[in-house]
Amino acid sequence: LKLGTIGGLKVADYFTMHNTVAESGSDEDLGSGGVVVLPDLQDSTGAMHHLAVGAGKDSNIYVVNRDNMGKFNAGSDSAVYQEIGGAISGGVWAMPAWFNNTVYYAAVGDALKAFPIANALLATKADSSSSATFGYPGATPSVSASGSGNGIVWAVENSTPAVLHAYDATNLAHEL
Repeated sequence: LKLGTIGGLKVADYFTMHNTVAESGSDEDLGSGGVVVLPDLQDSTGAMHHLAVGAGKDSNIYVVNRDNMGKFNAGSDSAVYQEIGGAISGGVWAMPAWFNNTVYYAAVGDALKAFPIANALLATKADSSSSATFGYPGATPSVSASGSGNGIVWAVENSTPAVLHAYDATNLAHEL
């Protein structure tokens, strides 16, 4: 949902999947996940893109164009900038994290995964993942770093007792 402020607070644009009614009926909607606004990204032709990324309970990642989010089309999701089906193996009850052109997700029952961005496109498969998996509700990854170096991705495992994991942002297989 994109809000505008001219003439009061109003919906300026939005995106929802073509099968939103069916997904809501089977409790696989986007309502559980959050969205991260990505920095401006340049594609291979030099065009600049204003994107946001989010996911919900349907195991898909959606990248939308913030300038034209696509609204609702009953026939298809063709207006969405990028849809990556089955990229994560569980639902998302959190927000992803972004660092150095990489988006991090920790879905329910899934490992923490890193999806790099190249030419204004999110990779369709993770390029690294943790060995640990995260039970319900997954994890909300966060990143600490010294500028653009020495990145650490943090994720809390909701267990008894809870566990705080720290991973090398460039290789999630390396737990610190």
